Amino acid sequence: MSIEEIAVIGGGLMGSGIAQNAAESGKKVKMIEVNEDVGTNSLASIKKQLDRKVKKERITAGQAEQAHNLITLETEIEKVEGVKLVIEAVPEELSIKKKVFSELDKYADDDAILASNTSGLSIAAIGSSTSRPEQVIGFHYFYPVPVMSLVEVVPSIITSQSTVDTMYEFAQSINKHPVKCQDYPGFLVNRLLIPMVNEAVYCVMEGADPRDVDNAMKLGANHKMGPITLADFVGLDVLLATMEGLYEGFKDSKYRPCPLLTKVVESGNYGVKTGKGFYHYDENNKQQGAAI
Repeated sequence: MSIEEIAVIGGGLMGSGIAQNAAESGKKVKMIEVNEDVGTNSLASIKKQLDRKVKKERITAGQAEQAHNLITLETEIEKVEGVKLVIEAVPEELSIKKKVFSELDKYADDDAILASNTSGLSIAAIGSSTSRPEQVIGFHYFYPVPVMSLVEVVPSIITSQSTVDTMYEFAQSINKHPVKCQDYPGFLVNRLLIPMVNEAVYCVMEGADPRDVDNAMKLGANHKMGPITLADFVGLDVLLATMEGLYEGFKDSKYRPCPLLTKVVESGNYGVKTGKGFYHYDENNKQQGAAI
């Protein structure tokens, strides 16, 4: 089944990026955001991003205008009617996502696929809130969506093969590289990456300088960004929540969040977004030196 029009639920950073990527690939997009002000700001942000690409000569002005015109803003979830793919991009809480999928089940076409952009929540649990779990699938983009080429395709144990095949075809049509993941906490990228960052925090807790930890991985493993700096940019609160999700999901001590990570988050220092994490940051998010 070829997908030429989609609906995106949520107009935040991920939702707007998903909408922009699809529109740049020639897809019609209904961006559904119940808060009209948020939706309006998202459209303005998308236009700004497209104009920036024009200035950098990555696309033409005509292509930017065409992509922007393919996106329409809606404020009612009922507007999902008529599309064959709905992609949810609401906050990363299972109760919120299940409520959204229950609503989508009422209004989406019977043959529509319902996809979640969750970064690690159970697709089986999300699908259980619908009458069509075989058409529910994880479709996890990476930030910033228009730039990052990977997408994790995550079927539950109930998701049909035809749904998987359609999402692979759709991923390729929007210039993304799909990788299939099993429906376990963290999927592939976060399951590998986040524990590595958590282990780096253990090194700091044991006395290592954050700058030495970062330089070790940049110079010894050819990472573009050191794990402690990455933690600050991801958000230490997000990192902690992800580790807690892995720990609860697998009940395995190897996923236990580092106690130092917990203490830093409890202090209200989340990294770049608060100006202080394991490093200090100025108003332009430029690193000013170690804070711990």
